[in-house]
Amino acid sequence: MSDYIYPNNTPIVLLNCEDAFKELTDNEKLYSHYLSKACWYGGLIVLLQTSLESPLIYTLLHNLFRTQPASVLANVARDDCGFKDNEVTAFLMYACGIFSNMGNYKGMGDSKFIPDLPEEKFKDLVRHSKFYKENSENAERLLSKCLEIIYSLKDNECRLGFPSNGVTTYFSKNITKEDDEIVKNFMKEKNIEAWNTRLFKRIDDTGTTAYEIRLASILKADDEEDKNILGEYNMNGNKFIVSRGDYSKLLAIVNKYLLVAKKYAANDNEIQMIDKYIHSFRTGSLDAHKDGSRFWVKDKGPVVESYIGFIENYRDPAGMRAEFEGFVAMVNKKMSTKFTNLVDSAESFLPLLPWPSAYEKNKFLRPDFTSLDVLSFAGSGIPAGICIPNYNEIKEKDGFKNVSLGNVLSVKPSEPPNYLSKEDQDMILQYVNFAFEVNVGLHELLGHGSGKLFKKEKDGSLNFDVQNVLNFETNKLVTSWYEDGETYDSVFGSVGSSYEECRAECVALYLADVPEILKIFGYEGAEAETIVYTLWLAMVLSGIEGLQMYNPKTESWLQAHSQARYVILQVLLECGEDFVKVEKIDVPDGTPNLLLTMDRTKIISVGKPAIGKFLGKLQLYRATADITSAKAMYDKYSAVTSSGKNPFLDYRDIVMARKKPRKLFVQANTFLDDSKNSVELKNYEATAGGMIDSWIDRFQDDTVDEILEELWAKDKSYFS
Repeated sequence: MSDYIYPNNTPIVLLNCEDAFKELTDNEKLYSHYLSKACWYGGLIVLLQTSLESPLIYTLLHNLFRTQPASVLANVARDDCGFKDNEVTAFLMYACGIFSNMGNYKGMGDSKFIPDLPEEKFKDLVRHSKFYKENSENAERLLSKCLEIIYSLKDNECRLGFPSNGVTTYFSKNITKEDDEIVKNFMKEKNIEAWNTRLFKRIDDTGTTAYEIRLASILKADDEEDKNILGEYNMNGNKFIVSRGDYSKLLAIVNKYLLVAKKYAANDNEIQMIDKYIHSFRTGSLDAHKDGSRFWVKDKGPVVESYIGFIENYRDPAGMRAEFEGFVAMVNKKMSTKFTNLVDSAESFLPLLPWPSAYEKNKFLRPDFTSLDVLSFAGSGIPAGICIPNYNEIKEKDGFKNVSLGNVLSVKPSEPPNYLSKEDQDMILQYVNFAFEVNVGLHELLGHGSGKLFKKEKDGSLNFDVQNVLNFETNKLVTSWYEDGETYDSVFGSVGSSYEECRAECVALYLADVPEILKIFGYEGAEAETIVYTLWLAMVLSGIEGLQMYNPKTESWLQAHSQARYVILQVLLECGEDFVKVEKIDVPDGTPNLLLTMDRTKIISVGKPAIGKFLGKLQLYRATADITSAKAMYDKYSAVTSSGKNPFLDYRDIVMARKKPRKLFVQANTFLDDSKNSVELKNYEATAGGMIDSWIDRFQDDTVDEILEELWAKDKSYFS
């Protein structure tokens, strides 16, 4: 049961951006305010992308707390329903989990969570609430529709995944992996990318199968504007329907706020960027969003940075469809100087990577790399750094941006990590934030920003010299590449996200000891060596802790980064020479524990060559679209078994018994003072009540609940 709850001691942290916000001009504050509104309302789409029940659970909780503040409802729970203090906290923590993850599955790990209190008490509290007393019919209806599923832990409901063994709303419940391949081939043929789509299968009375590829848009299929991609197609005995109108009413609110934000844009690039986003969300055109992303890349060094759309494809079981995400942040000029200097020197560091120059992009397009203090981040979780856009053709031809989220990175660990000696624990507590900053810089800029993909263009030409470029593993000419209509995501599919995160993490490890890089971040001599050791040790420690994100029943990984770091741990254990060791030990209380050690004197002589060899293969298979070799290698290192010197499947029991809850972030809100046409920032207490208050203040319009219920009803037949 503990795997599926938010513990009462889950740390809640304020994402502080007050100082950065104060530095903005009135115009910049207005721009930030309206962009934030667009992001937050778009973020509600994630509820519909997570599970069928998520919109209803959110709506129920939103009504409960909108009618009564958390502090008042807590008293009702104690006085009228006989809740103990720990049960009150458990109820509030469940609500925080729903709001933070935008649904009832964890953004980090994709596993379901339920309230840590009896079902009858949950129901009793709802029926004693002010919401119920004022609107009993509506409250009872919501309760009856979602209470059972809130608490259900049936095996195939415990995790996100393909409908055969998990939950997803990217596909209708009757979609199989074979269906996914059929649709993937159709989309390749028609040059359709899946980022802003969902897939539904229908079988008519004659037994004919029809696959509906539904685009996210305000317009419906029968509206006239930009209809060229829409329609019915037949291919290989199957019927395909490309439609649009998904999330229509929520995207209409997004565009309403984007239109106002445009009035306060700082330059023409921002204006055109927003225009393209509006067009994309209106019509479902992915090309328009790509054009908006190109203007975003051109907008160098803005004071207010923002990006919005269907961005990350971690949670689609097929690795192609993306979750809605939007953020607004202010540039931290002092911190950004380090990253700017790293960008300035990037071209001198790329040749150090362990692959021939033919495998590197023809031209390094100098990106913006800034440290940002987040004002608003809407989605299922907040990362520490981002390299976007995720469209590879834009990264290679137009460029990209790297952002390090400074006020996320700066949150210090509150207690020592598990599985380390006291000396290593103390070092991690002191240096891990500094090391992580270096890691993020290298991971985003030289990890995600490096490496060419060999591909055939629409005119039949290849983007590399096929007569001379060798496969550096076989020393024979390269014979595979991405065909026209194929992308990295469509070829690598479900393994793609983790594989690419692993490649970026390996780049960070491989370059971390370069003196010139460390000097950019302000580290030299003994301190620089400590930073390198901390970075490497933290990486393999994450590999052990990542076992929390492995599901033994399905033998599958639930989180891309965790799988990537576990793979790195396996590579470093394999290189031998006692460089990295994991041992099972007993502690004084008699419970089993693990001890992780790393010989810091062998990082350069043993660890770096091993990572270099592995990293070279990661890029080779990625560049040549060799999914067969890539998957064979990656699956081998991803395996969690009870055999061998390190039985990690057995170790997982220790990791689960000792796991510590991940922190949740409370984010500020902005409010418009109409009398002054100015914007004020409101912070909240770093408590469960403070977090709930922030979400209620964020969405004061009760029509949103109606929209979510309407969209739920539209989806219901596909997923139940």
